[in-house]
Amino acid sequence: MKNFRDLIVWQRSHQLLLGVYSATKLFPKEELYSLTAQLRRAVLPVGSNIAEGFKRNYPKESGRFYNMAAASLEEVKYQLLVAKDLEYLSHIQYQKLEAEADEVGRLLHGWIKSQRMS
Repeated sequence: MKNFRDLIVWQRSHQLLLGVYSATKLFPKEELYSLTAQLRRAVLPVGSNIAEGFKRNYPKESGRFYNMAAASLEEVKYQLLVAKDLEYLSHIQYQKLEAEADEVGRLLHGWIKSQRMS
């Protein structure tokens, strides 16, 4: 692999980011500087940390970035739940984004595990 864009885990995290940005466009205006901003701030580091970890030279250093991506992903999952409970996301929107987040989590866990083995 030549760059982070080749990683399926990064590709799926980018899809999640695009889905979150699209969904949050429809959130109420009064949430612009709270839940909307917080959710967007949480989803961006998922892919960013995967990309940065990929370029680090030492496995321990890379692992730190992958773990930060995983932590940010958990924050995203919680905020999606809040958005659903506040009825900013429909049940279908929530299920789709939650499934994408779960897939990213599985892929990221597998990637972290494979990097520890190498």
